[in-house]
Amino acid sequence: MLRFIKDHNVKGRYAENIALHYLQQQGLTRLYENFSCKHGEIDLIMRDRDYLVFVEVRYRKKIQYGHPLETINYAKQKKIIKSIEYFLIKNPQYNQLACRIDALALNSSIQSADDHIDWIKNAIQA
Repeated sequence: MLRFIKDHNVKGRYAENIALHYLQQQGLTRLYENFSCKHGEIDLIMRDRDYLVFVEVRYRKKIQYGHPLETINYAKQKKIIKSIEYFLIKNPQYNQLACRIDALALNSSIQSADDHIDWIKNAIQA
């Protein structure tokens, strides 16, 4: 069966790749990308010294309809938290680390060198 990838999925993956490289430049180490479970998906899971960092990546080409971070509503936050709980149950080797949920927003044309990145540490409180 041939599966077609929607345009927004391609842009989303590309945005996540930009976010990953940006966070690596800031000294974080990649552990997992696109962790999926029945509760939802975690875009990036990284290590920042003694922190296990769960990153929600949001992208919008234009911010005239709102900033990308505004799309992380209450329901989305609950899905992220449930996914993190599931991840920690399945990966007990990380239980000794403090956890942090960050949000990283990209806006402008993701093909340009003028990408604007907003990285909010502790964006979501569990």
